[in-house]
Amino acid sequence: MKLKRYLWIVVCLIVLAVSVLPAYSQQRLQPYPGFQVSTLGALNIGVYEGASTLAKLKGHGDFGLGTFEGLDGEMVVLNGKFYQIKSDGVAYPVADDIRTPFSVVTFFRREKSLRLTGQMTYKELQQQINERLSTPNLPYAIRLEGTFPYLKVRSVPKQTPPYRPLSEVVSQQQSVFELRNVRGTLVGFQLPQFLKDVNVAGYHFHFITSDRKAGGHLLDGKFLNPVADVETLRDWQMMLPNNIAFEKASLE
Repeated sequence: MKLKRYLWIVVCLIVLAVSVLPAYSQQRLQPYPGFQVSTLGALNIGVYEGASTLAKLKGHGDFGLGTFEGLDGEMVVLNGKFYQIKSDGVAYPVADDIRTPFSVVTFFRREKSLRLTGQMTYKELQQQINERLSTPNLPYAIRLEGTFPYLKVRSVPKQTPPYRPLSEVVSQQQSVFELRNVRGTLVGFQLPQFLKDVNVAGYHFHFITSDRKAGGHLLDGKFLNPVADVETLRDWQMMLPNNIAFEKASLE
């Protein structure tokens, strides 16, 4: 009698494992969504008012990029920590109550590593990664770590109202830095063309050095045998600003 009861318990446990574990595994493997604050269109025309605190943004990702209220420099999010690269090119840690007008984050979980060979320009790097991606119709989070022969990066100073369009700020006030044989991490995304009205279509990277002291928005570079860690994002979410500037902006 005891043996039958024992066997019945074993059978029940096996059935439970067979039914539950696949669902659990699928849940574990399901990638986190990309999460976006505001739109690129709003940023382009000068909507630099903060739309979310960094504390709130942390609930949606530990990896990403963006900017800060007033367009105050470049944001890098890496391993759950937020850095602000100001117009002096220096990376500063930032408090949770700081606000962002535009940013993109996700919880990065490497899906695959693309080992690229040879020395290449930034354009050639993009082409090689494109050839290895499964489809151009999905967003990807991309991380490159290592020593880079050359990187050209930029940042911009904090703006004051009335805010000018992003193109004017960049053309007139950006600070450009050239880094050679620098070790660090490129944090970025590759987004499909159909998202061009709300975000940067194609590649968008921000850089931070391994000592977390410098970085910026990537403009150009040279790469030697780079390895790109990639995650496919099959869900994309957006939080729109709750402020007067966004509501009155001409976003057509």
